[in-house]
Amino acid sequence: QVQLVESGGGLVQPGGSLRLSCAASGFTLDYYDIGWFRQAPGKERETVSCISSSDGSTYYADSVKGRFTISRDIAKSTVYLQMNSLKPEDTAVYYCATEKSTAANCGVDRYEYDYWGQGTQVTVSS
Repeated sequence: QVQLVESGGGLVQPGGSLRLSCAASGFTLDYYDIGWFRQAPGKERETVSCISSSDGSTYYADSVKGRFTISRDIAKSTVYLQMNSLKPEDTAVYYCATEKSTAANCGVDRYEYDYWGQGTQVTVSS
């Protein structure tokens, strides 16, 4: 059974950092892309970043490029999202999701993803 559990969210001041974790079970990261998404109140869920199953190549939304870093530890079945230089506009519920894929690049569209975690709240405020 595929399961994803996010952790690491919280309240942080602008300019601060957080590291989110996405613990996967029921599958191996070698064959599944992992994406991070976020949804702020009243807004649509948007893609933040993803990492491909094939070679670990990554994608970042323009809004987070240079500030966020996605990485994976296959042995621990965990994907991380290191978030630095956080801004109030980064405030949202962050979700990780997965899709089975052999494509070279990870899926950018949230509709490609089949399994989702429950989300973790990130609040950036002074």
